Amino acid sequence: MRPVHIGVFAAVLVLVGGLLLGWSGQAGAAADPLLSRGKAATASSTEGSSYAAGKAFDGNTGTRWGSTEGKDPQWLRVDLGANAAVSRIKLVWEAAYAKAYRLEVSADGATWTSVAEEKAGNGGTDDWTGLTGKGRYVRMYGTARGTSYGYSLFEMEVYGTSDTTPTPTPTPTSTGPTPGGAFTVVAAGDIAAQCTASDSACAHPKTAALAQRIDPKFYLTMGDSQYDDARLSDFKAYYDKTWGAFKAKTRPVPGNHETYDPAGSLVGYKAYFGSIAYPQGKSWYSFDEGNWHFVALDSNAFDQSAQIDWLKADLAANGKKCVAAYWHHPLYSSGGHGNDPVSRPVWRILYDAKADLVLNGHDHHYERFAPQDPDGKATADGIVEIVGGMGGAEPYPIEQVQPNSQKRISGEYGVLKLDFTDSGYGWSYVGTDGKAKDTSPTYSCH
Repeated sequence: MRPVHIGVFAAVLVLVGGLLLGWSGQAGAAADPLLSRGKAATASSTEGSSYAAGKAFDGNTGTRWGSTEGKDPQWLRVDLGANAAVSRIKLVWEAAYAKAYRLEVSADGATWTSVAEEKAGNGGTDDWTGLTGKGRYVRMYGTARGTSYGYSLFEMEVYGTSDTTPTPTPTPTSTGPTPGGAFTVVAAGDIAAQCTASDSACAHPKTAALAQRIDPKFYLTMGDSQYDDARLSDFKAYYDKTWGAFKAKTRPVPGNHETYDPAGSLVGYKAYFGSIAYPQGKSWYSFDEGNWHFVALDSNAFDQSAQIDWLKADLAANGKKCVAAYWHHPLYSSGGHGNDPVSRPVWRILYDAKADLVLNGHDHHYERFAPQDPDGKATADGIVEIVGGMGGAEPYPIEQVQPNSQKRISGEYGVLKLDFTDSGYGWSYVGTDGKAKDTSPTYSCH
């Protein structure tokens, strides 16, 4: 009878072990089909255009999604195109893995339900099976990084059974994340004078409070973020106390004042922003959001062939319909600095690539221009330029109104609130009182 008892006991162990493995959710395989390959994906942030959200759903383990470094939480989301019963999610981590994260599903992209949670991850491959969630959207929501870097996935695979009829894309609401391709960006240049909120005349605390209330997808700064010489100590004493509150969501470019640092050109700027300003190892870079490709340029170095060659290659490789670029020195301006021809060669490259929008600072006023070509000729297929240098530095007067200038405001501090869709854009110039001082037409991408 002893051998029989041993056999029964072994069978029980096998059965219990199988139940435990099924309960843990990280073992075994599911027979349901792969639903996520090649589907539309978005993320809370990207390390750069080479690490876009879709790279984690392309079936190529040589590519990856990477988030911005040093910030929790971060998320990666895929739209399955229809409601699905999700039974398995497989994550293949790069070296920058999540120590803690949740796997969540949603029917509308706004309300999320957790189907699995990891609290002590160690990277490698996490294969969650036996899941029972249902929804159109699936995301990995990382709450604690396993390294000092960001989050990075070679692949995220979602398996399950899809409904035969795709669900319609939900209508965006005023609260919660927008499930479609629409998103909002706040932009400003010429920001932190050497003053603090204790001085009632200090403007950058007010523009920062406004920018934070708008709560955009991310922030763009068009140079001269810190006055006068942009030392690291000045960044810490002034900019960091206001706009620094959302530094991790900021995509900056340098202005001329960042080159005045006695420690060396851009030394304080680079030390303060770190990899946020140098995600691709240079002071110029690009990234994607929705159907938009954003190009961040250093107009102090437009005479460097390295940047110009990179720009041409970057635009040639771009697969997005809409293109926006931003830097400090405007080609066209009705302010004190006036037109700056240093930007014309870059305009020609962007115009040839059918870019849509250019954002600049340098002159301390707000101004928008009708679409025009690099030679200043109004044309429907031209680039729209906005000067948004009213982030906090002392205003400059309007001096000589340029052709194609449609609206100019000087003396009222504020920010640009830009609203992007998959096929177009528009914006408002919002004053620190929260009121729109100017609202643009709605433009379609070329």
